[in-house]
Order: sequence, then structure tokens, then C-alpha cells
Amino acid sequence: MKIVGADVIPVSRGTKTLKDAVDAAFEAYLEDPITQLYAIGSVVGPHPFPMMVRDFQAVVGIEARKQFEEMTGGLPDNLVACVGGGSNAIGLFTAFLDDEDVTIYGVEPSGLSLKDGEHAATLTLGKPGVLHGFNSYLLQDNAGEPLPVYSVASGLDYPSVGPQHSLLKDMERVTYVMANDREALDAFFELSRVEGIIPALESAHAVAYATKLAKTLDSDKTILVNLSGRGDKDIDYVVETYGKEYGID
Repeated sequence: MKIVGADVIPVSRGTKTLKDAVDAAFEAYLEDPITQLYAIGSVVGPHPFPMMVRDFQAVVGIEARKQFEEMTGGLPDNLVACVGGGSNAIGLFTAFLDDEDVTIYGVEPSGLSLKDGEHAATLTLGKPGVLHGFNSYLLQDNAGEPLPVYSVASGLDYPSVGPQHSLLKDMERVTYVMANDREALDAFFELSRVEGIIPALESAHAVAYATKLAKTLDSDKTILVNLSGRGDKDIDYVVETYGKEYGID
């Protein structure tokens, strides 16, 4: 973002996670809606933001569908994508929602444990609530206030999720599952070493679940995994924090 000329302002309050950044951006916009424009990269917030981001991200799903058909002659049997707010996932899923033979998985971060504040598994453990102007599943306390969340992947630490994901869960069109920090880190290193592709820690959650899923499928079944981002942003942190565990000095 800095390379293309943006001023990047870190959020310094609260839990310093995505929720707090969204809070700050909304507040800045409301203070001056004439000369400022609010934009978000995930499918959360009031209408029309979830729809806008989904439609932009759907280009990925359209391209993935076309390329998969060209490579294999058919559609994938399974789709797997990570879900925080859920933009990359809904972008992939949208192109396949009408294909009943395609099984779809969204992978949430179960973090360190399933205790409050140690995960961000909203669709698995949350309940309906309102945050940032939209009604969806929400990790919340008894008063309806959002709970603190955590994931080793900074892009997944959000206490709610895009409203269409909530609909797809309730319709049972998409199955939402979990991967924890350790599984994501294992997948991060494994994909890097085997394929030479360094995934973002967010994407590593999808890779982690896909490897488990593959072991349960017949050898002729296919899985399309969405890599939502590159690991350039994560590599220094991962190596400094976990490198010795994985044989990197």
C-alpha cells in the first residue's frame, strides 16, 4: 500500500486488531463524509459494502472456475478457502454456489484454543448479533458486546463475518470448519518447501484443512484451494518467532 502512495496509519487502541481498525476508519469517515471516502477490503459493514467487495472478489472465482475446467475438463469436487471477514472465500464460492456437486468449505481460525479471546471461529462458536452496521454471526458476551479475538493470521482476527457467509451456513450450502495456529504454521512451511509457494498465514489455514480433507477422499477427487495472499508480509514474523521449531536458524 505504501509503494502505491497510501499513508498507512496503524490502529493503537483496544486490541489493535481488524475490528479496531474498522472502528477507526468508520469514525474518521463520519467526521468528514464530504471529503473522505470509506472503503473496506472485506465483505463486512452495512450495505452496499459486502455486496461491492463480493462482486469485485468474484473475479477470482470466475477465473478459477474457467482455468480449472480448462486444466481438468470439469469442475472441482471441493472448494477450500479461509474465512475471517470472508472476502476471499465469498469471491471464490460465488462462481460455484449453483453447482450442487461442488462441496464448499470455509476454514476459520481456532487459534490457540476454543476459549474466549484465543480464537476467531465466528461461524462455529458465535451467535447472531450486530457489529459495524450489519447483522451476522458474532462472537459476543452476554451483553452483546464483541469478544476479543485472536489468530496467528492478522487478517482473520475479526469477531464477526460477512452476512452472506451466515446465510450460506444457515442454508447448509457451505460447511464451516476450523484450523488452529499450529496446523496453519505447519501448512505454511510445508507449502513453501514442497511447492516453493509462500502462502499468507491466512491462506495457510485453508491449506491446512485441505491436506486433512485430502486424506479422506478417493484419489480421483479434486480440491481447489484459494490462496488469498502471499506470505511476503508474514515471512519475517514467522521465521523470527517459529523458525527454530522448523529447523531455520
